Amino acid sequence: MAVIIKYIVERAGVEKMTFSSKPEADAYDRMLDIADELFLMLGQSELIPDEQQREDLALYLAQQKELVIQTLNQKTKHNKTQVTDKEQVKDKAKEQSAAQNSKAAVVLEEVTEVAADMAA
Repeated sequence: MAVIIKYIVERAGVEKMTFSSKPEADAYDRMLDIADELFLMLGQSELIPDEQQREDLALYLAQQKELVIQTLNQKTKHNKTQVTDKEQVKDKAKEQSAAQNSKAAVVLEEVTEVAADMAA
């Protein structure tokens, strides 16, 4: 006779999944916790009125947690890069404007000198 240890993830009295190792069962239980939180969040938005669709989407997002986090982090880094790039463009435009103003001042000074020489 063999002894088999099984870890059962249960929610509201309903058996959801059976595992042969505790870490796998704990990971699945955490994923279900995340799905529950996402379900509540999606319910607050009222974007998806159908409860079954909210539940399915919440479960999918929880299952794809790593990809969702990676995607959000990439977008955040991308946005920060865009802001930095915009600031660099503004700084460069200011430098170019200052250089042009300086050149214009020199040209204006030369024209004034020439005009003064011609008037004399």
